[in-house]
Amino acid sequence: MILSMTGYAVASAELPSGSLTLELRAVNHRYLDIQLRMPDELRSVESALREAITTQLQRGKVDCRINYAARSAQSGATLNRELVQQLALWNRDVQQALPDARSLSVADVLRWNGVLETPSASADELRSSLLTLLQEALQEFSASRAREGEKLKDFLLQRVEKIETLRGSVMPHVPAAIAAYEQKLVARLRDAMQGADDDRVRQEITLFASKIDVDEELSRLSSHLVEMRRILTQGGAVGKRLDFLMQELNREANTLGSKSVDAEVSRSAMEMKILIEQMREQIQNLE
Repeated sequence: MILSMTGYAVASAELPSGSLTLELRAVNHRYLDIQLRMPDELRSVESALREAITTQLQRGKVDCRINYAARSAQSGATLNRELVQQLALWNRDVQQALPDARSLSVADVLRWNGVLETPSASADELRSSLLTLLQEALQEFSASRAREGEKLKDFLLQRVEKIETLRGSVMPHVPAAIAAYEQKLVARLRDAMQGADDDRVRQEITLFASKIDVDEELSRLSSHLVEMRRILTQGGAVGKRLDFLMQELNREANTLGSKSVDAEVSRSAMEMKILIEQMREQIQNLE
């Protein structure tokens, strides 16, 4: 499986004490860089979160955001009856001491600090819930990266096929270029000298043929493309290996263009370089 370094996932859970949300997003990066953003009360889980992420990712800049919203007093709250009874006693004592004082209303009592109690989660409960949530998010995150990786794999294989086609179109042009040069050379020598020196002609043609010989470049191009197909089929962490192959492919395409004496070969070499650059840009997103 080919994995992209670009991915996104979000998971949430409803706890008795509030709602917990974890969001993961990542972009390409040379190394694994994990940024955690979370409330201070959850910082004790940070090392466990980093360890869990590291076991599944090798490269990429990962942004993990965690939000915890505690339930309000109006949601799932219970009445502190002991405090209400105490307020009633205080209200009676004040009324006896100050007959003109206003008695507490229901609204006054409910607004009193501690009258409405909301359930609170323990540190262990939050830790357990958060780690479970992370595993859910990582599963979706990995699936997202795999889907993107398959798209990139198809993209790269299409470019490999196009380069192979261009390579095949270059091969017949080299003998034709040598034959055309031979005709021009013989005509020039015959014009310059009374009778052409066959040995001189053969030497010039041999020298020219060696200068424009691209058999090695075409052979290495083929080998690199075969290796690229093998790596993509094998899967795994392929980004760095493919990036190295792009350098090799680009070198052969440059040499092919510099040796060219044919407009069609020059055009093919330029097309190859464009395709290689397109692949190189996308490979930066692969793990």
